[in-house]
Amino acid sequence: MRIQGVRPEDAWNWSCGAPGLAQGPGVPAKLTHLINFPADATGGRVTTSVPPSTAAPARAWAGPAFDAVLSAIGARAAEHDAEASFAHEAYDLLQDLGVLSLTVPTSQGGAGAGLAEACQVVESLGAADPAVGLLVSQHYLHHAMLASPANRWPAVMRQRVQRSSVESGALVNAARVEPDLGTPARGGLPATVAERLAKGQGFRVTGRKTYTTGIPRLAWMALWARTDDPEPRVGTFLVPTALTGWRVEETWDHLGMRATRSDDVVFEGLVLPADHAVDVRPPAEHAVGMDPTLMAWNNLLIAALYNGVARSARDWLVRYLNERVPTNLGAPLASLPRFQEAVGRIEALLLTSGRLISTTAAGVDQDPTGDGPESSALVKHTATTNAIDAVMLGVSLVGNPGLSRANPLERHLRDVLCSRIHTPQDDTILIGAGRGALSSGGRA
Repeated sequence: MRIQGVRPEDAWNWSCGAPGLAQGPGVPAKLTHLINFPADATGGRVTTSVPPSTAAPARAWAGPAFDAVLSAIGARAAEHDAEASFAHEAYDLLQDLGVLSLTVPTSQGGAGAGLAEACQVVESLGAADPAVGLLVSQHYLHHAMLASPANRWPAVMRQRVQRSSVESGALVNAARVEPDLGTPARGGLPATVAERLAKGQGFRVTGRKTYTTGIPRLAWMALWARTDDPEPRVGTFLVPTALTGWRVEETWDHLGMRATRSDDVVFEGLVLPADHAVDVRPPAEHAVGMDPTLMAWNNLLIAALYNGVARSARDWLVRYLNERVPTNLGAPLASLPRFQEAVGRIEALLLTSGRLISTTAAGVDQDPTGDGPESSALVKHTATTNAIDAVMLGVSLVGNPGLSRANPLERHLRDVLCSRIHTPQDDTILIGAGRGALSSGGRA
């Protein structure tokens, strides 16, 4: 399998010299044609606006260059959704600005950004095209994991993945979920097996993974599998997608987030070198779950992504209510108190979510041992619930136009409903929070 923009040999031999990131507020020459990107690229229909970036102005992905890229990505979001096609061009543009190496450490040529800034970028991408934002968020999470002091990967493998992101925009994501197992977060051994080869020559991998987000573009898969030992070990095997012995089955036919191409991956005897078993342990050692700080990254990036979807829905709704002038009213719908109150409710939902996400993320950056990681799951639950409620309220206000495929609100509704399926899911979050409160006996 050949990954667009990534040479097969690069998946094995990334050089040690990382090129510098794009610097300054100027727009790279190859992106200047985007600055005046048409506001309406869909034949006259109302399209989704993309709010300007709020990232720190010193970053190369802030300002006019990033805003132009967001507009370009947003202009093709409806097309990719309708066709369930993968937005390769979006990742080319993001790589040109250094966005894909945002959370790679500076020692490896990346920007070394923290969670708060990553959330800002992901929310902006969620407003433009959440399918792109989801893969970028998962890519960011993996690089945060690699940069963690608790990371157990061999340094040479860790640095290979980090430098590949800086040099070629190589994306990494997990291949964890299985048809029978479901999500590993709920326990159980994977059916995907890494068979040990004779004389320590590596592993032969067989099995199937589902919901492998971004597989058309991935350069690396962090594969969750077990060994064939009498007492199996389980963990992560690093799979360069340049290898043979695996294939994609295009099974992704979803209500929302259609352009993520979260297809099945089938491993049919893929052979991995021994050192690609990057974090394989007895199952009991994985029972403690993800590091709390990394779980906060997961929770808040997901929250930011779907808050971005809700922001786009709000923007379309506001334009529609200002432009729609019923003949029997003789004034825009926006002039009616009923609509003003409803939009005020949406503003309250989005303000609450935005403040929760930004303050919690900043807290995690400042003190990873504080209460930010613990509260991040409730922030995810609150923000995704608010996002769904905000979009649903918009649909109920406008009626049929909100469910018409000619308008982006219908797409935003389908996308935002997908927020409920990401780990940890609402039942796990609320049971955990409830148990914690009840066990405290009412003590603050």
